[in-house]
Amino acid sequence: MGIEPRMILAFALTLLAGLSTTIGGLISVLKRNLSNKFLSSALGFSAGVMIYVSMIDIFPKARESLAAVYGDSKGFLLTTIAFFAGIGLIALIDKLVPSADNPHEVPNLQQLDKTGVPEDKYLLRMGLFSALAIAIHNFPEGLATLTGTMDDPALGISIAVAIAIHNIPEGIAIAVPVLYATKSKRKAIGYSFISGLSEPLGAVVGYFILRSIFNEITFGVVFAAVAGIMVYISLDELLPTAEKYSNHHVSMYGLILGMAVMAVSILLF
Repeated sequence: MGIEPRMILAFALTLLAGLSTTIGGLISVLKRNLSNKFLSSALGFSAGVMIYVSMIDIFPKARESLAAVYGDSKGFLLTTIAFFAGIGLIALIDKLVPSADNPHEVPNLQQLDKTGVPEDKYLLRMGLFSALAIAIHNFPEGLATLTGTMDDPALGISIAVAIAIHNIPEGIAIAVPVLYATKSKRKAIGYSFISGLSEPLGAVVGYFILRSIFNEITFGVVFAAVAGIMVYISLDELLPTAEKYSNHHVSMYGLILGMAVMAVSILLF
């Protein structure tokens, strides 16, 4: 009986941390006027978030986990292999998933006001790819929050707060392209909400199914692969599209701001 309240707290924390992606979705839809410059800077911001968190936070954690088992040299090698395996996986999905004709040719934003054009489908596809990468990323984080809370509630709360703050800009990364593609605030918020659900799902699956096999090796491999996936999406889709909607400097300012936001959140939490 004594463990029951702690278990409830653990699942509640993973739910709240995961659904903070919805806050990012809400921030995105509060912007009233659609403009080329805003979309460019927002996509650049999303790329900055994903690149920074991948290389500064996720990749080192993966390396640390694998190094704890295999040593520094072999651990670094396995982390690097998993990182590029993640890139290869998302590149393969990119090839196999049907896309609009010549999807990398993106026109002026005003043309997106027409419903059903290929460019809308391109942006929607980009948003779904971002949601997929972030959902996979959130899955093991849910298990980490659950494990931390079961060991020490104060530790679990700290982990949940840190993850929640990180998830807000990730929610923006999902919602912005979906909003511009569909013109639907409900869908933009909905996809960011659904992506966040992978956090408590990770806790549930981890506790009931993966406890026996989810160790430092699987954690390290999954995190390194997710880092590769997020970097690929940023460089192949987010940044090129950001530059097409406005000049180079606007997308770069967004990129730097996204990195700065993630840097501050990591430093503070």
